[in-house]
Amino acid sequence: MQQVIVFILVLSFLVFIHELGHFLFAKRAGILVREFAIGFGPKIFGKIHGETMYSIRALPLGGFVRMAGEDAELVELKTGTLVYATQTADKLDHVYLYEPPQQDQAVVMGRVVEADLEKELYILLEDQDGREHHYTLHPQAMIHYDQKNVVQIAPLDRQFGSKTTGQKAMAIFAGPLFNIVLTVILFTVLTMMSGIEDRLPVDEVVANSPAAKAGIQAGDLITAVDGKEVRNMDQLRYALIESKGREVKVTVKRGEQVKEFGVTPQKNGELYQIGVQFIHDEMRREASFGEAIGAGFTKTYDWTVMIVDSLGKLVTGQMSVESLGGPVQMGNITGKAAESGIEPLIQITALLSLNLGIFNLLPIPALDGSRLVFIGLEAIRRRPIDPTKESMVHFVGFALLMMLMIFVTYNDIRKIFFS
Repeated sequence: MQQVIVFILVLSFLVFIHELGHFLFAKRAGILVREFAIGFGPKIFGKIHGETMYSIRALPLGGFVRMAGEDAELVELKTGTLVYATQTADKLDHVYLYEPPQQDQAVVMGRVVEADLEKELYILLEDQDGREHHYTLHPQAMIHYDQKNVVQIAPLDRQFGSKTTGQKAMAIFAGPLFNIVLTVILFTVLTMMSGIEDRLPVDEVVANSPAAKAGIQAGDLITAVDGKEVRNMDQLRYALIESKGREVKVTVKRGEQVKEFGVTPQKNGELYQIGVQFIHDEMRREASFGEAIGAGFTKTYDWTVMIVDSLGKLVTGQMSVESLGGPVQMGNITGKAAESGIEPLIQITALLSLNLGIFNLLPIPALDGSRLVFIGLEAIRRRPIDPTKESMVHFVGFALLMMLMIFVTYNDIRKIFFS
């Protein structure tokens, strides 16, 4: 149960950061944000603050920021509808479709003849005597359909579609961007906490390994591979991968002596190994703030390359979909990381954030990447795409993603509990 709670908290935090990116850049562009939601499904909690409904929903597997104009606007006043409205400074600010507001407020009453809630912002009402009256709507006027269903009008200049290509693209791209920035921050914090790898002191040499056969001993300090300085595990790992199994010259410091050994790395899956273990307590030193930031960017870049490479192998069939992990596996890994301590938890949170950011940039319907593709197509065609058609594409994509989620969840359960 503790693992589930930790995973929900971590995922909700990452979703919040993602949606915060959308929200802030939408507000910066002047777009009306109707709702900021964490989770999907039925609403558990909701509170309107300013122009936006902030809500928590039942299924903590995502979230959304609903911007005016992304879908076809549903705010309307049908001809013949009897309405009551309050007026402030010669503009209608609240329009009620069910009953008059409190009697101490100035009330306008009549049947709708016509109304423009997006461009001209007016409403034409017919009173009991058949006379028509023209009223100007406030740009933030609220339409009260009933006591619980209250919607703010969205003038055209507050809608998503009215903004420039750059503003729309940034409002969408900002979600994944915030996840990637968070990854850099978390890796920076992790480096400041754990220090930076700066030495490779050998603790143990595996018997009959390439290193043992070459003559490397416990107590040696590995300093270079093929003349290139290596000071941490990543540098050593990359140097061995680049060798592709050919013999490399490994330089070590033994006491005051510098020795060089010819070592042929042994392939193990995607990696190449020489069979040494290191003294972890002596590998690290305290990192300066500048080094920590640099490490944050470097680790984010390295993991991005690995994730993109894995996605490429998945698309080309070099990697099976059986290897995909879903919410159950992520929850299991996150829970175990939390049990191991704060540093493993920060590491897994950073990796989940990066995966969330990169995954959302894929051009799959319902994801941010697909929405960016539509924005690009609009810019090329120089005319908007029908919001209804675009919504249908995203709906189909969302349904397919849900099917994929069911598959990987089944896969997770099978691997964790039955393998």
